[in-house]
Amino acid sequence: MDIGWAILIIGFAAIFAALLLLVNGIIYSEMMNSEIPRGLGNRGKLHAVHGLLVGVAVVGRVLERLGLCHQVSFTRWCRSCFLTRTNPVPPGLRVKDRDFSGVPVRIYEPTSTTSALKGLRRGLVYFHGGGWVMGSIDSADEVCRYLAKESGTTVVSVGYRLAPEHRYPTQLDDCQAATCHFLSVAEAEFGVDPGRVAVGGDSTGGNLAAALCLRLAAAAAETENDGKEQEEGRPALPCAQLLLCPALQMADFSTPSYQQNQAVPPLFRGRAAFYFLQYLCGDATLCPDVLDGVHVPPELWPRYRDWLSSSNLPQECLARGYRRHPATAEYDAEVYHAIKEGLRGEVSPLLADEAILRKSPPTFLLTCEYDVLRDDGLLYRKRLLDLGVEVAWQHVGDGFHGVLNYINQGWLSFPAATRALDWVVDFVKTL
Repeated sequence: MDIGWAILIIGFAAIFAALLLLVNGIIYSEMMNSEIPRGLGNRGKLHAVHGLLVGVAVVGRVLERLGLCHQVSFTRWCRSCFLTRTNPVPPGLRVKDRDFSGVPVRIYEPTSTTSALKGLRRGLVYFHGGGWVMGSIDSADEVCRYLAKESGTTVVSVGYRLAPEHRYPTQLDDCQAATCHFLSVAEAEFGVDPGRVAVGGDSTGGNLAAALCLRLAAAAAETENDGKEQEEGRPALPCAQLLLCPALQMADFSTPSYQQNQAVPPLFRGRAAFYFLQYLCGDATLCPDVLDGVHVPPELWPRYRDWLSSSNLPQECLARGYRRHPATAEYDAEVYHAIKEGLRGEVSPLLADEAILRKSPPTFLLTCEYDVLRDDGLLYRKRLLDLGVEVAWQHVGDGFHGVLNYINQGWLSFPAATRALDWVVDFVKTL
């Protein structure tokens, strides 16, 4: 072999080895900065899942730095190819893809007639999670199949557009368009009672479900205030909302659960702020400011403290590594103006005005102990109950954020996912 070719091959091998060592070093560092509490179920399995997710993120970051592809695109591709398992459609269920008002949806229809009431079934419009950046109809496929089959409900999974290509309110607009379309054709095309259609979702999908209910309630209230009569054929409002480990506010990233679970995978405290920013403006450099709370005007804090106070939480939520510390960061008007939409009810339903929030439909709330978003759900429950809204609540004591998506995924399955979804099924059956 020519000496020049030998040197070239050795050089490329050395570069590859250096890159491999760099990637391994970054992955190791990220893993060391994470924490998997002893009370969490299947800790070893979550370690493995976290390692896979970190590895994908790090490789994507390296490829983006090399100018080969965008990190988000690479992460989405890896998740869809290697971390999303598509199983054959089980007996008793019919699955088909459609388009509702320009929004792709997947419809899950039970083939059994025993679940129908007077010939009409109940319905559920489901919004997947993923920080408004990740996730898809495919990633929510097993969850929607389980809910449809076990509860005898027609489920519509919505494939809304994602950030950073599309920002607020695009995702919410897509969810509204698909939901209103389904409500308008539910009985005629799917044999579903439009008065028994709920909306729901996990994580940011739960955010979209809560925000959509507030938007539709506000629109209905405006129509009433204008003295307009109900339009004939106008779609009904959702009969309930299912909020599964939802993200419900971006005013305070120092609640007890944000402190206690800040390094528990897969959703770290800093990552939660990052996703909100991707949804709103895309400026990730604002993460430290948002985490410090400099984006909230001083005149709003008194009202927010009433809603976000740790005194509104069950006492057991304060027992594990929580310290109440006063806000010391100074308000920054520039940061506020960059993300001010995030403090409104359509992005932070927990901060919505009382007049609209009290019009929320009956609610099912699911929280997980080892989740930074745990207290968002608990504080929302408190606000709704104070306003007279019916709320059913279940808590996964050994669960982590996103555990629902690890159902029927082979070695990636977690028993807590089945337990939690069975609670959701029990609630859906009451609609």
